[in-house]
Order: sequence, then C-alpha cells, then structure tokens
Amino acid sequence: MRPRIQFRRLDGIVLLDKPAGMSSNTALQVARRLFRAEKGGHTGSLDPLATGLLPLCFGEATKIAGLLLGSAKAYDAEIRLGSTTDTDDADGAVLRERPVPEFSDAQLQAALASLTGTILQRAPIYSALKQGGEPLYAKARRGEAIEAPEREVQVQAIEVLAREGERLSLRVTCGSGTYIRSIARDLGELLGCGAHVTALRRLWVEPFMAPKMIGLDALRAVAESGD
Repeated sequence: MRPRIQFRRLDGIVLLDKPAGMSSNTALQVARRLFRAEKGGHTGSLDPLATGLLPLCFGEATKIAGLLLGSAKAYDAEIRLGSTTDTDDADGAVLRERPVPEFSDAQLQAALASLTGTILQRAPIYSALKQGGEPLYAKARRGEAIEAPEREVQVQAIEVLAREGERLSLRVTCGSGTYIRSIARDLGELLGCGAHVTALRRLWVEPFMAPKMIGLDALRAVAESGD
C-alpha cells in the first residue's frame, strides 16, 4: 500500500510551463502532490494539446485566482487550413477535408479583422463551458447533439507570424473566455475551407507579461531538493 501524502500549508504562485498532452487539472494535481500543498487551483484551463503558461495558485494565493481568470492573455497558434475536426484541434476526429482556395494577404487580413475586437464567438463543443450545469465536452462524448452558445469576447489583436501553403502561424492577444480553437475554425470558414489548431502555446497571462516559466521536470527537481 502506498503511504498517504501528508499535505501542508503552502502559499504562493508557480508559473508552470504546461506540457502538451496533459489537462490543466492533471498538471495542477501533479504540482500539488510534489509540494504536498493542502490547497491549490489554476487560473484558467489550457487545452490538453496546448503548452505554455499556466499559473498555479497555492494556499492564500488561491484568493487571487479569480482575478487572473479575467486577465488578458496571448497565444501563438499553428493552424492547418482545409481540414475540420470535431474538437477544432488536432486531437479530434477529422470531419471534412476541403481544398484551400487561393487568397491574398489582403483577404486574409480582412478575415482576421472580422474576428478582432468585441465579437460573438461560439465555443467548441468539446470545451469546459457548462450548459445545464454540465460541461459541453461531457455531452459531446455521449454523442448528444449540442448547440454551443455564443458569447461576447474581446480579441485585441491577431498577427500573422508565418504563412506557407495550408499552414498559418498566428499570435493572438485576447480577453477572458476566448477560444483560439474557435478563431481557427471561424477563420477557416471565412476562407471557405475550414481549419483547426495543430499547436498552441500560451505566452503570457496579465500581469505575468514576461514570465519565467518552469516545467514539470524542473519543478519535480526543486521539490525533491527541498528548496
């Protein structure tokens, strides 16, 4: 039988560099057990596919977690045009493949402009957004027909970092509740070919604008050293 972990009071914030393939809650629980922290929470989920900044709050710091939930955030996203998935990212099943039409930089910028500012955005059906007290992803996994709600979100800026064939690299600065997967999906529809996110990295969360992040392996080494 494994010995029970003796948890302790621990106060502070860890700026975790979440690895791909792990849910935000799993990352939180791993860190919490490493430091045997009694109380912990994160400040807004990152998709399992995503990497990057996930502030983890422990002890007294959990009192400010709600404030960080509403903070501005920035992401780098890799997008594949011409392919639609049920999750709006590469973790999902492909629903449709379409040829990518020719479009100019001006047409791309016009499409991005329509997704910038105060916009109505429909969440992905595979999301933690609740409907009737239950996360949408739970209903989606049961195969239920879902009409995801539209919500007003703020998208401050979308910058094109690179464009090559069916691949786009974007940097998005946005407010709370914005789904980058939805931006990719909607951009694909505006261009007439569909799209999904293939990689996503969160760069910062206000007020951590130039964060020195720590990965789970490094965090484990710190915990084991007792520092």
